Amino acid sequence: MAAGESEPETEFPHRIGKTAKRVLALEGYTRYEQLTKTTPKELLKIHGMGKKGIQILREELAARGLSFGDES
Repeated sequence: MAAGESEPETEFPHRIGKTAKRVLALEGYTRYEQLTKTTPKELLKIHGMGKKGIQILREELAARGLSFGDES
């Protein structure tokens, strides 16, 4: 991210990392509800998303009574 550029607005926690938040936003994912329509396997195809980020998102989804599309 260039100096002066702000972090994308998402619902996702800071603990997934700036890169993961940015690439998710670039792919159109900014809200937890959107993640219920995709799978971890699909998200792992995004450069900058890793297994740790997927696990954090899985925990955050579960805390909201949600899950990835293939885990319901």
